[in-house]
Amino acid sequence: MSTEKSLYQTLAEYSAEDFYPCHMPGHKRNLASGEMADFYRIDITEIDGFDDLHHAEGILRKAQERANRLYGAEETFFLVNGSTCGVLAAILAVTEPGEEILIARNCHKSVYHAAILQSLSVHYYQPQMIQEYDICDGVCAEEIERLLDQYPGVKAVVITSPTYEGILSDIAGIAHTVHKRGKVLIVDEAHGAHLGLAKNLPEGAVAQGADLVIHSLHKTLPAMTQTALLHRNGDRVDRERLHRYLTMLQSSSPSYVLMASMDACVRFLEEEGAGKFAFFQKEYEKFCEKTAKCRQIKIGKMTNVSENYAMTGWDIGKILISVKDTKLNGKELSDLLRERYHLEMEMAADTYALAIMTLMDMREGWQRLADALCDIDDRIEKESCDRPEMTEGVRRITLPQIGSSMAAAFHSPREEISLREAAGRIAADFLMLYPPGIPLAAPGEVLDEELIQKIENSREKGLSLRGVSSEGRIPVVVEIP
Repeated sequence: MSTEKSLYQTLAEYSAEDFYPCHMPGHKRNLASGEMADFYRIDITEIDGFDDLHHAEGILRKAQERANRLYGAEETFFLVNGSTCGVLAAILAVTEPGEEILIARNCHKSVYHAAILQSLSVHYYQPQMIQEYDICDGVCAEEIERLLDQYPGVKAVVITSPTYEGILSDIAGIAHTVHKRGKVLIVDEAHGAHLGLAKNLPEGAVAQGADLVIHSLHKTLPAMTQTALLHRNGDRVDRERLHRYLTMLQSSSPSYVLMASMDACVRFLEEEGAGKFAFFQKEYEKFCEKTAKCRQIKIGKMTNVSENYAMTGWDIGKILISVKDTKLNGKELSDLLRERYHLEMEMAADTYALAIMTLMDMREGWQRLADALCDIDDRIEKESCDRPEMTEGVRRITLPQIGSSMAAAFHSPREEISLREAAGRIAADFLMLYPPGIPLAAPGEVLDEELIQKIENSREKGLSLRGVSSEGRIPVVVEIP
């Protein structure tokens, strides 16, 4: 156990002293400041002795170094603006305006936002679909190699691993491919901050050699919402340039409450992580054993897919509950779990619902979810008949037709039209299911009938769509006569 005081402990001790705050924040740590006043006692600003995140030399530097020791990168930065800030800083730091970048088509919208800000020329890697579950496969190193040979001007490659649904890619193989061509590999590992922190978990992207890795602590570890980390590995990324972008993109008044939460999370993992992760693994195994009896519902696992995919693993914290080929869709399953069993899912898609489980889930949570799924499975079994066999194998996806650059379309004059009129028009903004925030269409892409039908189907099923109004209208680039 560390004998060094945590940031939280230092803040708590300071709040108990008699220093009067003649400085920000405006609540002045006054307990009469409203119903959230209890939280204000450790909410301070960059006063003497508490360092400055943008020029960390004291307590915040030590806290970031503690996080770095846990993950083993060259350097680790606290992010108070979430993983989005880390993604933006990473991409801006390794590219110049107008340069080329290769990104996996299933990346989070923040990757696309960086491309717009830097007016990048974007080339796509399109993951194939895992047919059994209607989700994106991992990234294939051989295909990245082919694309880098096709587009030698690319400066950096950006991929997501694990995906929102938990699919892991061969980061080491991809890093080798990228590095031998002198490029930079950025891995959005927002959903994998727990990877590599216990012997029963797969290695994370830092250990596998990615140059820049982004983690959302709050997604899978005990930390407050909006807390994240950015790790830098090796010497391919200019440290000072990266730091300048972080200073530009992060708040100049970073929350000490959020930073204390990050430090507390790291210390908790150092002291109790091994036991918590062991419990997590055991409960997952018991959950799988119980739900294996289901005949209609399927839980996404490596053992339930064919061998024709690029994926190298499936994160056990992502419980993908498939109702494919049953009378239920993912939204109906999610609604049923909420309304009847009081279990709130992370997201719902067409053929599945997704639950996120972490080292902090209790046995009761695992048991309740397993019992509910078994109960629902019995009901589906009584209501369904002649269930068709699942089709296995790789399904190819065609990349969208590009009508203009992403930045040009985003900044162009736009108009709203109905979905029924949109075929052949150029998207002026993002159209996406949220979560997970992966674009169905990005600015500059030509909308086709297949995509429009997919959006219509998603609306009919009540899925959460962004970029489409309640009246079914979307923004497109104004056509120039």
